Amino acid sequence: PQSVAQRSFILSLDNAHAVHPNYRGKHEAAHRPLMGSGTVIKHNANQRYATDAITAYVVRELGRRADVGVQEFVVKNDCPCGSTIGPIISTLVGIRTCDIGMPQLSMHSCREMMGAADLTHCHDLLQRFFTDFREVDNTLAKCPPCGE
Repeated sequence: PQSVAQRSFILSLDNAHAVHPNYRGKHEAAHRPLMGSGTVIKHNANQRYATDAITAYVVRELGRRADVGVQEFVVKNDCPCGSTIGPIISTLVGIRTCDIGMPQLSMHSCREMMGAADLTHCHDLLQRFFTDFREVDNTLAKCPPCGE
């Protein structure tokens, strides 16, 4: 049987950088989160975010079930980025983690702004997480030799 940690899942939730209309070049062309278009799954090859392919799939599937937009954000290689508590927690406790956030402009400034609809999108996604996570998790392929 699987341990509690193996069956667990952490959503590291804060905000995400929406594409700024004056600085579109700061984002990868195919990964430009827009305000009002749904929760953002955050990826980083340097492990500044804890998201991996499996955890991103889980969130995308929950978003599909909740009928809300889910966007992807990948940091451009030539731009530094901050981090979240997701990689720290995931490393320390060994629990699958996905970094997600609501898109906003002017993060850490005195004039941060975000789309009001994104609060509803994120709320609906989180509700679906609490009702459907176990079912989605059970659809993932299990280890054939041990069945875990």
